[in-house]
Amino acid sequence: MYNKDHKEQGGVSWVKFAIIGTNTITEKLIEAGGSHPEFELTGVYSRNQERADAFADQYGAPFRFTKITDLALNEEIEAVYIASPNALHAEHAVTLMKHGKHVLCEKPMASNQKEIAGMIDTAKNQNVVLMEAMKSTLMPGFAAVQEHLHKLGPIRRYVGNFCKYSSRYDAYKQGEVLNAFKPELSNGSLMDLGIYGIYPMAVLFGAPRSIKASGLFLETGVDGQGTVTVDYGNMEGVVMHSKIIDSHAPSEIQGEKGTMIIPNISEPDHIHILYRDGTREELDVKNGSHPMYYEVAEFIDVIQKGAEQSAVNSFEHTLITARIMEEARRQIGLQYPADE
Repeated sequence: MYNKDHKEQGGVSWVKFAIIGTNTITEKLIEAGGSHPEFELTGVYSRNQERADAFADQYGAPFRFTKITDLALNEEIEAVYIASPNALHAEHAVTLMKHGKHVLCEKPMASNQKEIAGMIDTAKNQNVVLMEAMKSTLMPGFAAVQEHLHKLGPIRRYVGNFCKYSSRYDAYKQGEVLNAFKPELSNGSLMDLGIYGIYPMAVLFGAPRSIKASGLFLETGVDGQGTVTVDYGNMEGVVMHSKIIDSHAPSEIQGEKGTMIIPNISEPDHIHILYRDGTREELDVKNGSHPMYYEVAEFIDVIQKGAEQSAVNSFEHTLITARIMEEARRQIGLQYPADE
């Protein structure tokens, strides 16, 4: 089974994982988990038996599933990483948690606040761990942002910028609509990329007083790009996101004494502060592991400590993020079937 060497050498107690989804993001999660001494890949779910078998064979997972209920009922599985389409997150998570499985759910946690609230209630009632798989806020780079934030003086503006031309956009322009651009799956630029700017803002500054949003729609009914501006009273936040253009501008946290530059908000690293007197401070950031390793480590740690939730990727931060995104969608007129 995956990570066998770790088990034989360390003699540690593993958390037996299953994954939902056989795509690039699950491959990355398995790669990241493979370097954690307490991660064991035990099961693979896919709607397609052939795909489930091939993926499980590739990574040495003994159990293969094509029905969520079969996965939920399997007593060997302790935790599940959910990377199904956004619209299915809530249904899958609630089914699994009702059968005692811990759930690490890919971002965004679900389609809307109502679904997330139901997931949180289930987690509490079943005494299992539920955590949103937002990698960036658990990486050492983000911890450095938090540690050095006070050096900026009074914060006046947060700018979260993540605009990345989708690898699926060329196919879209040729008439092939893949999952990334289907509103029935609760997808689009805000949900898929905008969250990278919004979630760290929620962790750092909490809930804003007001929200304003704009967006550009594609023919399928999803947003291709947009901007969200929020008011915190003594500061403002600006989040720019797109799946149809690239931006090479960094994200910034602007204070009266200096500005913190974050080149890549989705994987914060090479962070530095430019002070008003012209000096520059490089933050000592060591992202020594796979970017997704830290979310795996946090999730396993919460399980093994018997805690209810992560202190960073907490229920509160997930709900604040969902409120901002849902209000932004309301303002630009983006509704999903899950909202009805």
